Amino acid sequence: PNNGFDPDALAAIADNLDGLEQLSVERVTAEMVKLLAAVDPAQSVAIMRQTGVLMRVMPGAEDRALGLLVHWEQLSNAAPDAIVRLAALGGTDALRLSKAQKNRIARLGEAATGTMGPAELGYRLKSDEAKDALLLRAALMEQHWDAAALALVKQGATATFPVKARDLMPALKGPDLGRKLTDLTQNWIASGFTLTRDELLAQ
Repeated sequence: PNNGFDPDALAAIADNLDGLEQLSVERVTAEMVKLLAAVDPAQSVAIMRQTGVLMRVMPGAEDRALGLLVHWEQLSNAAPDAIVRLAALGGTDALRLSKAQKNRIARLGEAATGTMGPAELGYRLKSDEAKDALLLRAALMEQHWDAAALALVKQGATATFPVKARDLMPALKGPDLGRKLTDLTQNWIASGFTLTRDELLAQ
C-alpha cells in the first residue's frame, strides 16, 4: 500500500475529482479544518496532494512545511492547531473562513516570514501567537525549533512600554507624535526592553 493507503482507492479518488465540485465551500472548509486539527494530518494531506484533491480544494496550497510543523509542535508540546497548519499550507483564499481566522492566518504568515526576533514577536503578538509564529517560521524555513526562544517571547510578552503619548505632548502631535512613538518603541525593543522612560524621553 502507498503510505498505508490502497493504491486502488487513490486511483478512485483521482478519477472522481469532478465530484468535489458538488461539495459546498462550507463543507470543504469544515472538513479541512477538522483534518488539520488531527494529531498528525501530514500523511493524509500528502495523499490529497498526490491524488490532485489538494489543488482542487485549495489552489496554491503547498504541504512541504506541514510535516516539519507537526514535528516541531510535538517537540514543543504545542496542541494541534488547524489555523497554524492552514497558514503553513497556504491556498486558503478558496476556503470560507471567518474574518478572525483569516486575520490570524495573515498575522501568523507575516510574523513567520518577517524579521522580528522572538522578543519583539512576544511584545507585539503576546506569548501563544508568538510561539505559533516561531513554529511556523521554523517549518517554512526548514530550521530547527529553538526552544530557548520561548524565554525571549515571554520577556517580550510581559514587557510594558514605559512612554505614553501624553509624555511627548504638546511638543509633538499628529503624525509626528506617531512617528516618534514608533521610533522610541523600536529603540526600546532593541535595548532588550531595558531603556527607561527618562532615557527614552531624552532621545
